[in-house]
Amino acid sequence: MKIMGINCGRPGGNTEVLLKEALMACEAQGAEVIWLNLHDAKINPCTGCEACMMQVMMKKQPPKCIFSGKDDMDAIMAEMASCDGLIVSIPSFTVGPHGLWKVFTDRWLPYEWALQIKAGVVDKAPERVAGIICTGGATLNWQTLTLAGLGIPMFMQSFKVVDMMMGKRMASPGHVSIVPKYLEQAHKLGENVANACKLPYDEVKYVGEMQGWCPVCHNNLMLKAEPHWDGLSYKYECAMCSAGGDFELDENGELKFVLAPNGLEHCRLFNEGRANHLDELGEIHEEFFKHRAEVMEAMGKYKAYQPRRMFKD
Repeated sequence: MKIMGINCGRPGGNTEVLLKEALMACEAQGAEVIWLNLHDAKINPCTGCEACMMQVMMKKQPPKCIFSGKDDMDAIMAEMASCDGLIVSIPSFTVGPHGLWKVFTDRWLPYEWALQIKAGVVDKAPERVAGIICTGGATLNWQTLTLAGLGIPMFMQSFKVVDMMMGKRMASPGHVSIVPKYLEQAHKLGENVANACKLPYDEVKYVGEMQGWCPVCHNNLMLKAEPHWDGLSYKYECAMCSAGGDFELDENGELKFVLAPNGLEHCRLFNEGRANHLDELGEIHEEFFKHRAEVMEAMGKYKAYQPRRMFKD
């Protein structure tokens, strides 16, 4: 089994310490490990050109990024595709994950397994597992979106998250190395990822200590829902995986989130749910092309307006 560790913190920083502790546990379970700090790679930001998706939806061709061969993404994603497990350990910056993580994961769409299945490149997605770690100098209230921000892209690469942890009030580099409870949590997370790699995929379950509102992805962020593009509607849904349902009181008078009978229909954790979204985007683009001449005419006003720029093209 092969497990990849990804970090974008400072050398000797707290996320590096916790990731190394987790990978040591993986090696003790017999895993081969490989390390990537995103600062060491060349990753061009996604331009939002949608060429990868349009190749599939309109041209029925395999997805390919316009930056393919021009930076390190092909090599990184090929390495990731060869792994059975993934552990990411990313610092919390201003309530969410470090921006380099977002730059990296914004480029995942051309490598997205639901898109590749739709293009006929592969018959099914690989069955893999992941663990996620974050640390910051504050308590939960200043790291609120970090674990969700790390967990959301995992479905694009068909990783099933089995454990997650948050290091709190760990500001200076290396501080966490003298906090036993976090080292123990990271070690256990590594063991959980390695052990999950050995299981039949349908037996892989979330086993982490952190439990959120959502019974599917264990995220703690919920939103009052709006109807989906195809009319599907829930009262509330998980902001991370889009599982839908409602809140009820349990036997102790505490609120709990209960899935609707069709609550997983658009869940992003499953290829079917993501394929539905690709259908939504396909419909939007068809609508655009019907009105393309009108759009081109309307855009004349905005192309003609050229305010003074700070930097020239």
